[in-house]
Amino acid sequence: MSLRPPPPASAAELKTRALRLLARREHSRAQLACKLAPHAESREALEGLLDELERKKQLSDERYAEARAHQLARKYGAARIEQDLRAQGVAEDTAENLAAGARAGELERARAILARKYGTPADTPAERARRARFLQSRGFSHDVIRRLVIMA
Repeated sequence: MSLRPPPPASAAELKTRALRLLARREHSRAQLACKLAPHAESREALEGLLDELERKKQLSDERYAEARAHQLARKYGAARIEQDLRAQGVAEDTAENLAAGARAGELERARAILARKYGTPADTPAERARRARFLQSRGFSHDVIRRLVIMA
């Protein structure tokens, strides 16, 4: 038994599939293109559909980036947010702007994350180093880490 790829979807079926994906959550143009590519008749048909969705404001990289940055800001620092947005195909300037906005409240977010995870202040140098590595892995800046863990 061989598995054959499904036949290419018509333009209407492709649009329906795209709208169904967008109804669930925001997608970047790159993400949606990747998900729809196996079902499209041609690359030109896919690009045409994506252009149409952008014209009708049903697809927006900026809207996706804002939603994604807001979601990630609960757990991560500005550097990690910017890296994630770039990996998802968001334009560099948009990713930089949203990361800059996330830097504004980074100290308070990092403090809250440490309080949720650890509860008590670090009392040994080894524990402070562990917490510094934890915050660094979450994309928080060295300045924030130094103020919360090293200098505390």
